[in-house]
Amino acid sequence: METLEILARVQASDVSPSTLDALKITADRLCCEYPYLPPDQLHLEGQAWLRRITSLMDRRLTLAQHREVLTLAGWVALLVGCVEYDMGHRRAAEGTRRAALSLGNEAGNAAVAGWAYEMRAWYALTQGDYRGVIAAAEAGEAVANRDGAAVQLAAQRAKAWARLGDRRQVETALDQGRRLLEALPYPEDADHHFVVDPAKFDFYAMDCYRIVGEDRLAEMYANEVINSSTDPNGVPRKPMRIAEARVTLGVTAARRGDVEAAVSHGRQALIGDRKSLPSLLMCSRELTGVLGKNYRKQAEVASYLEEVRTLAA
Repeated sequence: METLEILARVQASDVSPSTLDALKITADRLCCEYPYLPPDQLHLEGQAWLRRITSLMDRRLTLAQHREVLTLAGWVALLVGCVEYDMGHRRAAEGTRRAALSLGNEAGNAAVAGWAYEMRAWYALTQGDYRGVIAAAEAGEAVANRDGAAVQLAAQRAKAWARLGDRRQVETALDQGRRLLEALPYPEDADHHFVVDPAKFDFYAMDCYRIVGEDRLAEMYANEVINSSTDPNGVPRKPMRIAEARVTLGVTAARRGDVEAAVSHGRQALIGDRKSLPSLLMCSRELTGVLGKNYRKQAEVASYLEEVRTLAA
């Protein structure tokens, strides 16, 4: 063959650009459905689309298309790993997270790799490994550059320092996250799970201030989270954020002795099909700790404590 014909074969592909565009649209749709779609359904859809994406690797691709397929597989793998962890499948979730990190590294995509480290930080946080959160955040920040993942890594670091009792480090991490967020353009789609917007950062600040005992700030952020996570018709758009905000309001109510409001908020947090069990239980245990310490003998409190134990089981 002539030299140009040989080189043309190197650049040839069996996959059209429109096919990859359609797959990208689908991956984005799945990531936007994370807050409200039932986890079993989202998990099945995510795995099905992963199979479709990875099947393209058996076809002839250009180098650019090869990287794009790896990147798409990485994003969907990140989503599947999040859902698996929400469902309590800890070992499967960690395996999926590591696979997503490998895909991100192979594709040279710092955003995918950064979010894989963010998931590692989240896993460690809900398992009580706060030093592990900080280590994962620092590792992720080294690769995420100024992507949205870096913002959320700073927030996860702040949450870990809050639980370690270091208020100065909490404020330092939150300030760093806010500065990074302000330098980013406002996202085209704030519903995308792997996007950080001001409302999402408020959600992380709420957690930090609840832990360090700044009840006034915690309540302010909790109410803002509920408002921003609910559409104008009163329908929850982000039920998992609302649930943790309810727990926050329950904790602050319990601290000031309003047991009825505390139990009411705590129960509202447990309602709904879409839950991130590790995160919800982590927050709910803070509320049960306050109520159990001071009001365990009250019937409503005892009933709520049993509801949380049942959910954990």
